[in-house]
Amino acid sequence: MNNQELKLALEPRFAPQIIGKLEEHLRLVGAGLGIEIFSRGNELVLSGAAPGVERAAAIFAIIGEQLQQGNHPGPAEITYMISLAKEDQLAKVASLTQNIVAVTARGKKLFPRTIGQQQYVEAVRHHTLSFGIGPAGTGKTYLAVALAVAALQAKEVNRIILTRPAVEAGEKLGFLPGDLQEKVDPYLRPLYDSLYDIMGVDLFQKHFERGVIEIAPLAYMRGRTLDDSFIILDEAQNTTPEQMKMFLTRLGFGSKAVVTGDITQVDLPRGVRSGLADVAEIFAGVSGIAVVMLSDRDVVRHELVQRIIRAYQRYDALDK
Repeated sequence: MNNQELKLALEPRFAPQIIGKLEEHLRLVGAGLGIEIFSRGNELVLSGAAPGVERAAAIFAIIGEQLQQGNHPGPAEITYMISLAKEDQLAKVASLTQNIVAVTARGKKLFPRTIGQQQYVEAVRHHTLSFGIGPAGTGKTYLAVALAVAALQAKEVNRIILTRPAVEAGEKLGFLPGDLQEKVDPYLRPLYDSLYDIMGVDLFQKHFERGVIEIAPLAYMRGRTLDDSFIILDEAQNTTPEQMKMFLTRLGFGSKAVVTGDITQVDLPRGVRSGLADVAEIFAGVSGIAVVMLSDRDVVRHELVQRIIRAYQRYDALDK
């Protein structure tokens, strides 16, 4: 295989971010593509097999473009670019940053970080009911909340309703201090955190006090019909089939619902089947419903999270 050496001139203001702290990004790309990369001031020198060099150059070009757009890809995003480059699908990354989901209170643009996330976002936009199923760190809940806020701001819905089953993972609700609301609040805290980050605390409090935003345990949904609402059921792997059916039949006119969960992290009592387990089979081919399966490739947290998920998947496969 022919070896190649290529010199890349970096724009001085972006060079440190392209190179990464202690040249972390150079080491990631070099190791991932099997080439050597050195930095000389504002210049990179790439050497090794021609396909690897060309792919690395394309990755650094995309990083530079994203930095110009105000985005700051980190190790997780760069690792994902490497995996796509090896499959000659790197061109798909360019479309991700154009798909703005929302803008946070601090002016940060939110967009899908992976192809799987982009499919999930488009499914939510174009379907009345969407399921986002996948491991921790794939952005299922955060992107759903961002889409809900965008729909509220565009006046497509009149309110946002976020709910979770209050299933304990270890602790028992009865032993926690406080009244019922104080007992269930810890289960709902991740939803509050997402809204704080996207809307800002002041705007969130204003909408919350007016009832425009409602955050409640799943049991509070029984007997209601939810019209003109963007409804998110989070941690749906902890619903029973009966609870799932109850929730889905709450959907009213002018509403959109998103159900998220990870079927590998069920906290239900042993022998109780998750209501999320069979949705892909139950709703196959049903008009207006989308089921998107995210994978460890869509994890946008620390790359170690991807390795942890894969290790558990290997272990579970052996155990079976």
